[in-house]
Amino acid sequence: MRIAIGADHAGYRLKDEIVPFIQSLGHEIEDVGCNCDQSVDYPDYALPVADLVASGKADRGILICGTGIGMSIAANKVKGIRCALVHDMFSAKATREHNDTNVLAMGERVIGPGVAQEIIRIWLDTPFSNGERHVGRVNKVMQIEAKFADA
Repeated sequence: MRIAIGADHAGYRLKDEIVPFIQSLGHEIEDVGCNCDQSVDYPDYALPVADLVASGKADRGILICGTGIGMSIAANKVKGIRCALVHDMFSAKATREHNDTNVLAMGERVIGPGVAQEIIRIWLDTPFSNGERHVGRVNKVMQIEAKFADA
């Protein structure tokens, strides 16, 4: 799988720690930055990751900032993106099974590398449960997106 990854200044250390882990699982990484602790704007890194996923140039995306909140908000503005903010293993599995999320957001100031690795492993390994109720719900979300896309 091709994974796009990005972080702001508050998340780049965790990003740099998890990239080798993701590669060890056999995935290819497209790292859009940032690679410093100087203050940057999280939308500048959320957008390239979301664009890569929405365009199909990446299969999934991972975003990291201090809390993951800003990154998830910014990514979810891109048509076709279903980004979930996750800080625990149960949510990592549920968001793939129930919501077919294609972007994962996490906060470096909230979780450490060990928890992040387990969340990522679960999120990457868990398929969407193509059950009728979940497909219908995801389709409703996509209809909302379509309704307001040109507003």
